[in-house]
Amino acid sequence: MILVTGGLGFIGSHIALSLMAQGQEVVIVDNLSNANVQILQRLEYSSGMFVPFVKLDIRNTPALNKVFEQYSIDAVVHCAGFKSIHESALKPLEYYNDNISGIMSLLRSMQRTGVRHLVHLSSLAVYGLSSLELNEQQAIQYNYPNPYIKSQQMMEQIIQDTFATDNEWKIAILRLANIGGAFGNGILGEMIAPLPKNILPLALQVAAQQRDVVELRQDAATPDHTAQRSFLHVMDASRAVIASLTWLFQQQNVCEAFDIAGEVISMQQLVAKIAQVTEKPIATQAAIAMDTLEPAQLGSQSNKAQQMLHWQPQHDLDKMILDQWLFYQNVLQGQ
Repeated sequence: MILVTGGLGFIGSHIALSLMAQGQEVVIVDNLSNANVQILQRLEYSSGMFVPFVKLDIRNTPALNKVFEQYSIDAVVHCAGFKSIHESALKPLEYYNDNISGIMSLLRSMQRTGVRHLVHLSSLAVYGLSSLELNEQQAIQYNYPNPYIKSQQMMEQIIQDTFATDNEWKIAILRLANIGGAFGNGILGEMIAPLPKNILPLALQVAAQQRDVVELRQDAATPDHTAQRSFLHVMDASRAVIASLTWLFQQQNVCEAFDIAGEVISMQQLVAKIAQVTEKPIATQAAIAMDTLEPAQLGSQSNKAQQMLHWQPQHDLDKMILDQWLFYQNVLQGQ
């Protein structure tokens, strides 16, 4: 059985569904701070299976211990946590408390119960570098002054230090690109909040006439002065998790990081592509400059994942946008 933390969130729910499609039993824990219990119903509908769910904050170690005691867990996929570079600059204590305390509590529970297989979802931002050629050989820049990036760096360091103390750990750290898309049947996807934190749902709100304009920062050191990001379909991210688990169960004692990235595009180009795919006009305006210290570029060729996990993305940007747009339209129509 696989424990998925944050399993009712956007990425976690798709990973859970993909695991069940592979014949795996899944148990989900989520505190619903960034999720909706409606996703549980959609998961069960899509899979045709009962999905065990425990509402808890993984920082509550005694409660988390009970989950490990109740279920026969073989591995953990850790998706829970806060994930916005911009928001972290406004709420640093929340990000450090949630992300750092969460991984510490999870590792303690795993140690206590003898569960030693872990897939941890990190971010390409963890390098603390602005580059489209990121790779796992590059040294992490620990002086990058953003709380989200620092919290990701600390989480990876805690994992690596824990690994060094016990020769039974088998750990894969996946440094993900920006994630979009939805499950192909339009039943499962991202439940977009009224005030989204990411550009893709913001642009879809404009396409659906729920918002007037998308604000774009135009102070990046890139050709069109908007940030360049790698984007990945959520189903490709889920495939990377499954590939990582398969690989881990074949190893003896390992802790490896993998870049999991897709196609690179600038924010200005992305908005234009969303308008093209949705066939809806999307107005933009310059955002007020804020000192959130976002990297101008984040991208990777994911060569290590291709070589060791035999993984590479299968979906392009058009497919990612179209799937997310179709799901969003279904939600707006009450489906």
